[in-house]
Amino acid sequence: MTLLEPLDVDEVPVKKTRSRSRSLIEWLVVVAIAVLVSLLIRTYVFQTFFIPSGSMEPTLQVGDRILVSKLSVELGSIHRGDILVFKAPAAVLNQCGDDVSDLVKRVIGLPGDHLTSVGNVIKVNGVALKQPWTHDEPLGRPIGNVTVPKNEYFMMGDNEPASCDSRYWGDVPRSSIIGKAFLRIWPIGRFGFL
Repeated sequence: MTLLEPLDVDEVPVKKTRSRSRSLIEWLVVVAIAVLVSLLIRTYVFQTFFIPSGSMEPTLQVGDRILVSKLSVELGSIHRGDILVFKAPAAVLNQCGDDVSDLVKRVIGLPGDHLTSVGNVIKVNGVALKQPWTHDEPLGRPIGNVTVPKNEYFMMGDNEPASCDSRYWGDVPRSSIIGKAFLRIWPIGRFGFL
């Protein structure tokens, strides 16, 4: 028969204190790792944005929240018709009166494209632009004659008559592009891919 040694009463609180301290440290490490991972994802992979204006209506409504892929621009390519989020050019404040840091618009012109407009028709390299996405007409301000420089993009809002876009403040350098919008996450009733 084995006899149990008497338990020293002083050891019990020490073990509980060590156990609580260890648990607290483990939770702090888990929270710190979770915060670091979320910051890395937000910085390099995905970011959410809020739509504050109607310039992209009917595609994006005021109050929509979208998910933007940063990797699709860093590792992929940009195509005509993509919806991009980018740093607002300095001229936005002067031309449109908007004091915003980021904008969301659709790519209309790629580097090297020659753009013009005749009435409500946008022409890219002399051919009428097919716009399979929903957009509002009339065109509003004409495009004029624009040749998109290397590493820059001509951007327009889908609400063509009410959008302050590249027609007002010029092309967007690739270095200003944050990412491609690919998913509407709010409101739930309008959840879906763009």
